[in-house]
Amino acid sequence: MKKIKDLGDLNQKIVLLRVDLNVPLQNNKILDATRIKKVIPTISHLLSENAKIIIITHVGRPKGKKIIELSLQPICDYLKSELNLKIKLITENLNNLNKKNIFSNNDEKVLLLENIRFYPEEEKDDIEFAKKLASLGDIYVNEAFSCSHRAHASVSKITKFIPSYGGLHLSNEIDALYQITHNIKKPVSCIIGGSKISTKIKVITNLATKYDNIIVVGAMANNFIKYNNHNIGKSVFEKNSELIVKEIYDSAKLNDCKIIYPKDFLVGKNLNDFSNNRKINEIENDDIILDIGLETIKYIKNIINNSKTILWNGPAGYFENENFATGSYEIAKEISVKTKNSKLFSVIGGGDTVSVLNKLNLIHNFSFVSTAGGAFLEYLEGKELPGIKSLN
Repeated sequence: MKKIKDLGDLNQKIVLLRVDLNVPLQNNKILDATRIKKVIPTISHLLSENAKIIIITHVGRPKGKKIIELSLQPICDYLKSELNLKIKLITENLNNLNKKNIFSNNDEKVLLLENIRFYPEEEKDDIEFAKKLASLGDIYVNEAFSCSHRAHASVSKITKFIPSYGGLHLSNEIDALYQITHNIKKPVSCIIGGSKISTKIKVITNLATKYDNIIVVGAMANNFIKYNNHNIGKSVFEKNSELIVKEIYDSAKLNDCKIIYPKDFLVGKNLNDFSNNRKINEIENDDIILDIGLETIKYIKNIINNSKTILWNGPAGYFENENFATGSYEIAKEISVKTKNSKLFSVIGGGDTVSVLNKLNLIHNFSFVSTAGGAFLEYLEGKELPGIKSLN
């Protein structure tokens, strides 16, 4: 893959920069700007090379219709403030734009195209639409790894018509994911959570062929606990998951990978309750498992300390209630310390996991933190991502 840092002279070149600024909005206010902050270094790099930038991104799922609540105006305002620069939001239909008139004067350096998903051709991966987009610039840069599992016009098809490169952050993401899937320093362990095991079975079975330990936490672990004939009370679990769990165990056994699930828990009678520590054989019928217990935390910490590579995706419990955040917080702190001491290569992914790190202000203490969701998981499944393939 050609990378942006390998580019030569960018003076006055128009760079089409595809980013993922799909941030949560409420009443035209940004609730979490993490994704925007991650692309600032790339924008700054291009500006330092005296390039002109046209930012392409989306928010939400307007399905090809103009929805005022999904306008990029709040994001444009945020970028202006963050970069201390005049940035114009282009609301005119891009089919009426051309390379010569899109920048109205020489002083303009950054433009932001209105929500690209307002155009139905985007999600249809329309080749003529991609060609039109490409005609607006000299160079295309994909800085949207989190969109790269989508075969959309501004992600994959556009590269057929314009010299195309991977962005700084996208390149770092691929390098980090390559290091935890191919160029692995062993022992290697995965801590994986979430609510649905069916959404992550392919990730787990793929990693089981390469990893030494897979630690299942969160609501997903309840399926393993139930499978092993333990009571889970009123806890969340996925119905008819027995065959999935068996497939995971069979794959792990075949590849000498340990599947580990919690042996004690913090439980409550409801989501707003206080926590009680229970061992696996002490769960009552009206208990809800909401976090891992103290012995399990100690056991996981020991695995972390004996690993050289860690992948963490999914919190250990219902961290939204501080009474059930202990497991996630302790895992985050342990991985953070080991990483800072250069004893561990750590990759963290998933929106809820990133929220845990933000709560503890530890976001910068890991080898790599991914804000990608579906693309992150599909890469871990071993799938080929259209947005990455198109850059090769």
